[in-house]
This record gives sequence, C-alpha cells and structure tokens, in this order.
Amino acid sequence: MSGKVAERMHINLASPFIMEMWVIIFLVEFVKGSLLVALLPVYMENILGLSVTVVGFSFAMQYLGDNLFRSPSGWVMERIGYRWTMTGALLLILVAVGLIIYAKDALWLSVACLILGIGTSPLWPCTMTGITELAGSTKSGSSGAAMGAVEMASLAGTGIGPITVNFLMDHGGQSYRAVFLVLMGCAAVVAAVALLLPSRIGSHAPHAVVRDRGDEGAAVVRGRMKPLESLKRTWHQVRTSLKVSRLLFPALFLQAFAIGLMTPVVTLFARSELHVTPNQFSLLLIAGGGITVLALIPAGKLVDRIGTTIFLNIGFLLAAGSLAFFSQVRWLPLAFCAVALVGISYALILPAWNAFLAKQVPKGERGTVWGLFLTLQGSGMVAGPVISGKLWDSVGHSTPFLASAFVMVLLFGLHLLIVHRTRLKTGTS
Repeated sequence: MSGKVAERMHINLASPFIMEMWVIIFLVEFVKGSLLVALLPVYMENILGLSVTVVGFSFAMQYLGDNLFRSPSGWVMERIGYRWTMTGALLLILVAVGLIIYAKDALWLSVACLILGIGTSPLWPCTMTGITELAGSTKSGSSGAAMGAVEMASLAGTGIGPITVNFLMDHGGQSYRAVFLVLMGCAAVVAAVALLLPSRIGSHAPHAVVRDRGDEGAAVVRGRMKPLESLKRTWHQVRTSLKVSRLLFPALFLQAFAIGLMTPVVTLFARSELHVTPNQFSLLLIAGGGITVLALIPAGKLVDRIGTTIFLNIGFLLAAGSLAFFSQVRWLPLAFCAVALVGISYALILPAWNAFLAKQVPKGERGTVWGLFLTLQGSGMVAGPVISGKLWDSVGHSTPFLASAFVMVLLFGLHLLIVHRTRLKTGTS
C-alpha cells in the first residue's frame, strides 16, 4: 500500500484542526471543570451561603445556555466557518468568569452560568462536524480514534482543572478571586487559539451553500437568500435526510442525564460522606479520570476495528454497577476502586457512543444535525443537576448516584433495541 493511500485510511490525529481543537477543548474544559467541580459548589454553599438546590439550578443554567445554542451555533458554523464561530462564542467565557467574581446572589450567578454555557455551545458541534468531515475523506470512514482523542482532551481538562484549583487553594494560599483571575487568563488564551482555526476544512468542509444548484443555489452562494428562507431549507433538508430510530432521541437525553445527576454533588459527597481532604479528592479524580484519559485512544482504535456495539453494552452495565457501588462505600480504598471502575466504563462508552452517533449523521447539514443531537443529549445535563440537588436535599446523599446507575441500565436496554431494529431494517445478522 502506498504512503498516500495509507494516510487516507484513517484520520490523522496530528492534523492542524484536530490539534487546535484538542487545545481548545482542553482549556475550555479546564475552566469549566475548575468552576463546576471544584470552585462553585463550595464557593456558593460555604462563602455565599446558598443551598445545594440553588447550586444545582445554577449548573442547570450553564447547561441550558450550552444546549439552547448548540443547534444555532452548528447552523452558523455551516455558514461563516469554524474560526469566527468559535472565537466569537469563546470570548463570552471571559465575560462569564468576570461576572462570577462580582456576583453575590443566586440571580447573577445563574446569569453568569447561562453566559458561560452560551460561550461553550459551539465547541462540540464544531468538533464533531469537523471530525465527521475528516472521516468522510478517509477510506475507512472511521472516527473512533479521533473521537477518543477529543474526549481525552475534554476529560483531561475536566480533571486537571479541579486538581490545579485544589492545589492553589490548599498549598498556594490563593483566594477565590485570584483563582478566578487565573481562569480568566485561560479563557483569554483559548479565544486566541480559536483564531488559528480554519474557516473550512478543505474541499470536505460543511459548505451547506455549495450543495444547492441552479439559480436558487447561485443566490445562496452569493449570500442573497434571506435568513428565514435559509432556515426553512435547512429544516427541510434535515427532515428528509435524517433517518434514525426514534429510540435514539431518549437515549441521547439519558446519556447526559446520567452524568448531570452526579456533577453538582460529587465534590460534596466526597467531603461529607468520605471525609476526604482536597488532596485526597484530587487523587480520586486522578484514579477515575486518569484511567479514562489513558484508555480513550486505545479504546477508540479498537472501536474502529471491532465496532461500537460490544463496547457500549459492556460500558453501560459496568457504569451502572460501579456507580451503585460508589454510592454505598464509605471506606476510602473502596472508593478508589469504585471510581477506577467508573473511569474504565466511560473509556469504553465515550468513543463508541460518539462513533455510533457519527454513523447516524447524514451528509447534508452535518453541523446542524450534530447541533441537534448534542442539544438533545445536553438537555440531560440541564435536567440532571436540578433533579440531583432535589434528591440530595430531600432523599439522601447516595440517591443521585443510584439514580445515575439506574439510567445506565435504561441506556443498555435502549441501545440493544436500537441495534436490533437497525439490523431488522437493514437485513443484517
């Protein structure tokens, strides 16, 4: 096989677009992880005296802003390109962190979290569309390894952010304001990196406009079509080209809902039930997140070779069991075992799930469809924290994790049904 053909077999993980998005995802998740996992739950409860229910509501506003604007940002990206879509949105992260510094009540903190969500909304539609386009230009069309690489960046940022913040607060003697200013610096850097993104990805860019033909198509290319007409044409194209099982839509919601149930309470659970120090909590994050990060790319490559089904089936069941186990342990060594198992389960799920979704995305309006998928998926992250806070305050501290485990079992069942119906429809065994 010649070198050129070999290069076209799989996505080049060292391509400029993948590397730039890797840095952007890492820094964005570093800021978000620092805020949502380490800083805001403790800052809002201990410094501002707000309830866990209010913490969950503020988190839900962040996810709401993220999800409401995912489909619109995917549509905008199809028309103005990656660079300006990402740069314009990511500047809002600076605004959000600045507001958090001065916010003293639930209202302004919720507004700041909403703006933070809007600022991060184009991140995954742009990433997934770019990877899908790059995969379409390869011989295999496989995207598992690339999906694993970007998920690795996401988890690394989410994990390293809280660890860094805990270190600064515990050893550096930094105030909350000083740590918030560090995060503002990271937000400025990520906006600068976004300026390096291409407007399009070569000839395989998601140019919605060049797919139209004739006089009307020429008008679109020249930018004469009115925005409302363009939206109607986009919606028509999505409806006619998107042919997926209806069960995929609740599965999209539940996949993120399971995570949303845990996000606002994991730090509080570790401190109140496991009685860990900030350093011990950092080690717990490393035990879970570190295993996930290290296993993502190898798992993604295996997904490309074997397929997604076996990884998702094992991952959902392992996640359910390990989350239920974690909710019951009160001895730190067992807690480390539990979070390690959770980390392994997510290393199996994440690249397989994203590769599974990529196969459902039609060629037309990829950015918009990815935005739609991610909006439905992320809506679980809006509902999850609100319900999690209620369960924590009114039922018990273990309940959010047990609920998350139950959702994983539901996902296992839905995935089996989706695969079964797809095989019946296509006539494959």
